[in-house]
Amino acid sequence: MSNQPTKMWSGRFREPLDRTFEQWQRSFPFDWRLLPQEVAASKAHAQTIAAAGILTPDELAKTLEGLTQVAQRPLNWAHRISATSGEPDYETSNQQIEAAIVASAPQAEDIHHYVELELTREIGALALKLHTGRSRNEQIATDMRLFVRDSIDLTLSGLHRWLSALLTLAESAGDAVMPSYTHLQRAEPVLIAHWLLAYVSMIERDLSRFIGARTRMNFCPLGSGAVAGATLALDRTIAARALAFTAPTPNSMDATSDRDFMLDFAQAASTLGLHISRFAEEITLYATAEFGFVDLPEAFSTGSSAMPQKKNPDLTELARGKSARLLGSATALATLIKGLPLAYNKDLQEGQEQIFDIADTLAGLLSVLPNFTRALKFRFDPMQTAATTGYLNAMAAATYLSNKGLPFRKAHEVIGNAVRLGLERNLELNALPLADLQQLSDYFAQDFFDAISLRSTLDCHNVIGGTAAHRVAEALAQAKDRIAHLSIPSTAEHPDA
Repeated sequence: MSNQPTKMWSGRFREPLDRTFEQWQRSFPFDWRLLPQEVAASKAHAQTIAAAGILTPDELAKTLEGLTQVAQRPLNWAHRISATSGEPDYETSNQQIEAAIVASAPQAEDIHHYVELELTREIGALALKLHTGRSRNEQIATDMRLFVRDSIDLTLSGLHRWLSALLTLAESAGDAVMPSYTHLQRAEPVLIAHWLLAYVSMIERDLSRFIGARTRMNFCPLGSGAVAGATLALDRTIAARALAFTAPTPNSMDATSDRDFMLDFAQAASTLGLHISRFAEEITLYATAEFGFVDLPEAFSTGSSAMPQKKNPDLTELARGKSARLLGSATALATLIKGLPLAYNKDLQEGQEQIFDIADTLAGLLSVLPNFTRALKFRFDPMQTAATTGYLNAMAAATYLSNKGLPFRKAHEVIGNAVRLGLERNLELNALPLADLQQLSDYFAQDFFDAISLRSTLDCHNVIGGTAAHRVAEALAQAKDRIAHLSIPSTAEHPDA
């Protein structure tokens, strides 16, 4: 019998695996990227079993140092690839590193097996003691929690940068106006800053969803065993503290089968994707010649290979498309989990790639959105023209009559008649003669025209959350203050997490 079995579970088996099945069921070709999380969790477990007397202080030190060396493998491969290709380390392709690591361990079934094999290379048979008191079921549950937590922290950081960019853009717009829309028809004039602050509100809700998901998932499965709990009297709080978790998970069956934290992350990501897609859609529309509100930054646009005049909104179109990936991954994950019996099932392996894709998609989106947003240039004149034509002051006009004492329902009817009159004469409301307006209602007076000016039309929305100039200024200041004092959770305070 070999001292180093090919598989972590091979003792019970006598026949070799079918080669095709063996390769098909391996997760190492994609879960290799959990190496930092697996090493961190393994270090925490090593400390736990050392406290239980399984490892001596010297063995613990050797194990921790060996694990540190194993964690350096991607960096080592990056150096080798860079030396071969002549490229600096930071330009080394992720795909090249992935291919090199996976090819370096063709016998590794998954990330847990890989670390055990590599640790054995570093410290010999001592590596085999590390699996005492644990199961791969709790390992993957822990690794994925660590990965999701790290991904949430990166997402929160990216969202903070995008929020800052939106606020900067809103501040730079000053008192410039644009039309707002309902049913994609012009509705009422609003400040451009007010429109941008709508997206700030959406993203702040996204932040709260990710932070809530992080809080709910921040419990440590280590010590849960395969399903019923560890067979050793381990102090589970040691690993939880080492990995900056709030506490150990309370139930071993739930801990090893729970993927709610992945679903929370996926669903928060899909909602964020919807918000990004709405922003991208509006920018795409407003950049068309038909709207002419936005000048797309050339640094984030491409041209046509056939039509020399084109400047295409590739960034916003791709951002809009990426939301489909996020929604698809969230749906696939929910479908995967539905109906699984307790506790661990191999089906759950399929959820890892969904999470990896979500994390990569979010990272890509948030790497470009902040700078793109800062680079946007508004065409203020067309926006103001659109906001001051088409009877967008009709609501303010009805409010004027209502304030004079006419019941609003009747005021609405009168202004509707005034709009019809304007359409027939090709005149805006403020260009209709007062005498003609007074034929519609005795409540019209000379002060009507001041009441429906652009500034008055804006400022009549003088409520919290309204587009009155001073309300928008207050909202912008409050949003800036909230973002400036936003506390972004981070695992950076713990070097192994």
